[in-house]
Amino acid sequence: MTPPLHLSLAGQAVDVLRELVLTGDIPPGTRVNEVELAQRLGISRGPLREAIRHLASEGLLVLAPHRGASVPVADEADVQALFELRTALECAAVELAASRRTEADVVRLRAVCEESRRAYSAGERFPYRLDLAFHQALLHAARSPRIAEQVRLVQQRVVLLRSGLRDDPPHQHASLDDHDALVAAIAAADPSRASDVMRKHLARVCAQMLTSLAQ
Repeated sequence: MTPPLHLSLAGQAVDVLRELVLTGDIPPGTRVNEVELAQRLGISRGPLREAIRHLASEGLLVLAPHRGASVPVADEADVQALFELRTALECAAVELAASRRTEADVVRLRAVCEESRRAYSAGERFPYRLDLAFHQALLHAARSPRIAEQVRLVQQRVVLLRSGLRDDPPHQHASLDDHDALVAAIAAADPSRASDVMRKHLARVCAQMLTSLAQ
């Protein structure tokens, strides 16, 4: 059954608006100009407003009375709270992945790691899509849909907060090394080692973000 047109347009608007926010095309602290954005996307303001409300429910936009929507700005408390939650969720997920993974899962994880290194070595800015693809492959291996959904929401909020921060090449190299170590632990079916690597990885990412905020 084909969904109503306004719902289809709203769904498309959600995807496009999410991309604009997560890539920093609409930077943190910026107010969403509904008129300009509706013209840019070629849709009416009705579906756009539905998309704005949806992204606000995910924490990617903030709604203020009489001011409309804006992209939130990172602060230390936000970062620490998100990483407390992300650590709890993703450490549980990698333990499950190490216990439940198939050989196909390991092949996929290694492929994403290799693709990430190629892209970064070619001079691309550390691509959030590949970072998310790696963590999504981990979640697939864990086979826990409820954990996966909660991690997705937390991860994209972290991506949003990172979009306004400067690049840090040593940190990005270390993240690629962490990903390789996680794949090795999962391939070895070692839940304890996988959880330990993930915990240290996320602690370092959190510390790097807090340092960037302070600067």
